[in-house]
Amino acid sequence: MKRSDFLKNSSLLVGASLFSNGLSAKDQSTNPMDSKSANQPFKLNYGPHQGMFSATAGKNFLDEIKYMHELGFRGIEDNGMPGRSADEQKKVGELLAKLGMTMGVFVVPKGGNGANSLAAGKQEFIDIFVKGCKESLEIAKRCNAKHVTVVPGDYVRNLPIGVQTGNVVEGLRRGAEIFEPHGITMVLEPLSDTPDLFLRFSDQTYEICKAVNSPSCKILYDVYHMQKNEGNLIQMMENCWSEIAYIQVGDNPGRREPTTGEINYKNLFKWLYEKGYKGVVGMEHGMSKSGKEGEEALVKAYREVDSF
Repeated sequence: MKRSDFLKNSSLLVGASLFSNGLSAKDQSTNPMDSKSANQPFKLNYGPHQGMFSATAGKNFLDEIKYMHELGFRGIEDNGMPGRSADEQKKVGELLAKLGMTMGVFVVPKGGNGANSLAAGKQEFIDIFVKGCKESLEIAKRCNAKHVTVVPGDYVRNLPIGVQTGNVVEGLRRGAEIFEPHGITMVLEPLSDTPDLFLRFSDQTYEICKAVNSPSCKILYDVYHMQKNEGNLIQMMENCWSEIAYIQVGDNPGRREPTTGEINYKNLFKWLYEKGYKGVVGMEHGMSKSGKEGEEALVKAYREVDSF
């Protein structure tokens, strides 16, 4: 499941009302979304995205956020926030504030991609990136976001790696200059989607963040991608901890909810909790089942791995 799939999911803007799950009293006694567990916050701040609970809450994003809160979630993510109207961005921010929930990341428009790589060092690409950062600043103000995702783009095969790294650092410094006065942090995400990507490893990202030397340039550590690219998860997070500002998750293989793959998420979440991590843990993954059954399995999985 690639980032584009999440962007498609998060762009659903069709309104619908909140639905009841229709469970009997007997069913509710063992169901992970019954009244006993509802409104009990998790130990960590897991952040679902739009569509994860649409079978019950409907396709209206605001209704779904309310339902997420009822289930005990206190954060959300929305990669496609820039595609929403300014009015809806503001309404999301207001609702989150009212519910005491945290807005997680959204993706900076043109924040770096295969056709616009900061590694190339071309002014036209830097200009596009800077424009996206300025747009993101205004979006972040409306929805109360403090973190925005940046992917620097692809390798440029005709340049030495050191030159490419220097170009990325210089480009990111331009972005940091925009965000830093407003307390907003770019989080750089190393990915596993394709070997053409410039940024693929946590230590590489750590080095770049140190070179940019700004509180507004840190690491987004996506456990799913890093399990695929380098493994040794807890030790690598420990090595890079001073530069990690945001966490995303998904089990591997499959990129679905925890407990469906090989990663020991209960142990990993226990480690994050003991490190004192208070940020959003973005649920950037698919689901092993569809419909209400899938929603129940999703909540059950997070209750399990949060029971450390």
